[in-house]
Amino acid sequence: MTKKNIAVVMGGYSDEYKVSLKSGQLIYDSLDRELYNVYRVVILQDEWYFLDDNGNRAPVSREDFSVEMQSGYRLKFDVCFNIIHGRPGENGELQAYWDTIGQRYTGCGFYQSALTFNKKDTLAVLAKYGIKSAESIYIKKNEDIPTEEITEKLGLPLFVKPNRSGSSLGISKVKTAEEIPAALQRAFEEDEEVIVEEFLDGMEVSVGVVDYRGEVTVLGITEIVPENEFFDYEAKYEGASQEITPARLDDAARRKVEEAARRAYKALGMSGFSRSEFILVNGEPYMLEMNTNPGFSPASILPQQARHYGISIKDLCGNEVERAYHKTISK
Repeated sequence: MTKKNIAVVMGGYSDEYKVSLKSGQLIYDSLDRELYNVYRVVILQDEWYFLDDNGNRAPVSREDFSVEMQSGYRLKFDVCFNIIHGRPGENGELQAYWDTIGQRYTGCGFYQSALTFNKKDTLAVLAKYGIKSAESIYIKKNEDIPTEEITEKLGLPLFVKPNRSGSSLGISKVKTAEEIPAALQRAFEEDEEVIVEEFLDGMEVSVGVVDYRGEVTVLGITEIVPENEFFDYEAKYEGASQEITPARLDDAARRKVEEAARRAYKALGMSGFSRSEFILVNGEPYMLEMNTNPGFSPASILPQQARHYGISIKDLCGNEVERAYHKTISK
C-alpha cells in the first residue's frame, strides 16, 4: 500500500502562532506512520517553509504548495492538515488558496472559515436557527464611541471583544463606564471591528463537535472555571483555569447544549473540528463563538474531550485525513 503524504500545516500570521506550533506538533506525533508519510510545514507572515526532523528548512512553493527536496525530488502533499489558529488558516484565506490550486485539506471550507472567524456574522446567521446569543453593539474603528448608549443598552459589567480574533486576544471585562475607551483601544489593536457584549452571568462551557466517520458527533461538554475574571488567553493556554469534563450539568441542560452545538455545526455546513463556546443562563445556552481550528496541544479541550469520549488522538486525526482525502476537489 502506498502511503499518503500528509503536511501538518502550522504557524500563522497572528500571536496565536505559538499555540499553533504546539497543536501541530501533537498532530505530527499522532498520525499513523504505517499509513502516512508525515511532514511539517510552517506558514509565517514572511516565510512558508518545510521543516525536517533535523531542523533544516526548505521553501514551500506558493504556486502549487510543493517542496523541492535536497535530492531533487519535488514533494507534493495528498492532504494538508490545517492546524493554523487565526490568520490565514482560520479565516478562509488559506482555504481559498488551496481551493484555487486543487489542494486537499482538512477542516471546513473557505466560506465556513470566513464566516465563523467573524463573531457578529456567525451569531446573526445562527439566530435564524434559534440559537441565542448575548445582546451586543458593533463598533468600527474611528467611529464615535457612544459610551452612554452602550451602558444604557447593555448595562454593566460588559465585555469588549475584537470581532475577528481568536484565543481571547484583546478581550476585556469592563466594570465601569470609564473603562470602556481603554478596552475599545485594546480590542482595536487586534481588529478594526469590535463587539461590545452584555455580561451573561452563568456557567461557561466549551463543546467539541466533529464530523467523525460520517456523523456529526458531540465529543463532550467541558465546564470552564477560570481563575481570572473570564476565560482569557492566560486561562486558555497557560493553565489559569479549571476545565471539568464532563461539565457538571443536569440531563436537561446537557441535552440543550448538545443540541445547540450540533444544530450550529450543521446549520453552518461545518466539517472537521470545531469548538463552540456557550454561557448557560438558567439552563439555557447562549452562544459566544465557534472556533474551526481549536487548540490541539495535549492540554487543549478538544483532545481532552476526545479521550473522554473514547476516541484516541490517532484515530481522531486519521479520520480528518481520510475525510479530506476522499473529498471531491475541483481544479
